[in-house]
Amino acid sequence: MTDHQPHTPARPLLRRPQDGELLNVAGVAHFFRLTGEHTGGHFAFEEFTLAPGTIGARPHVHDGHDEYFYVLEGQLTLHTGDGEVTAGPGHLLAATRGTPHGFRNAGPAPARALCLYTPAGYENYFREVHAAVSAGAEATEEMLAEFRSRHRTRSHQVPPDSPPSPA
Repeated sequence: MTDHQPHTPARPLLRRPQDGELLNVAGVAHFFRLTGEHTGGHFAFEEFTLAPGTIGARPHVHDGHDEYFYVLEGQLTLHTGDGEVTAGPGHLLAATRGTPHGFRNAGPAPARALCLYTPAGYENYFREVHAAVSAGAEATEEMLAEFRSRHRTRSHQVPPDSPPSPA
């Protein structure tokens, strides 16, 4: 499209509470409300839920996208690159490209949070893992590392003597 061609405004997309794609991956219920297919690849948006004692993601680094986590209910223990911090409702973690991060639910109640991915595309990682596990594969650390590498993501090794981060 050139600047001289007429532009037809797009219509807003309204998603009802039940609209989305639910992917259960390694104990985490990922409910993608918007994916790259909805946003022209600009971003993906999900709501996720973790039961108590569930590891959402071991520390890792994304080289191709940013992630933003916003806690709605419960508590998430977030790895921040140099330790962990407990985050409750209203806390926001910005995990931009190249920054180590991870999350788990060490609390006594389910945790619910939002995650924004920009640009979109990482939702395909969850689709791949979900499909493999649904077909009978075991979600081993090796399999997850292979799938992450397809999406410019790598594991981050945490030194064993890392102290918790202050809240």
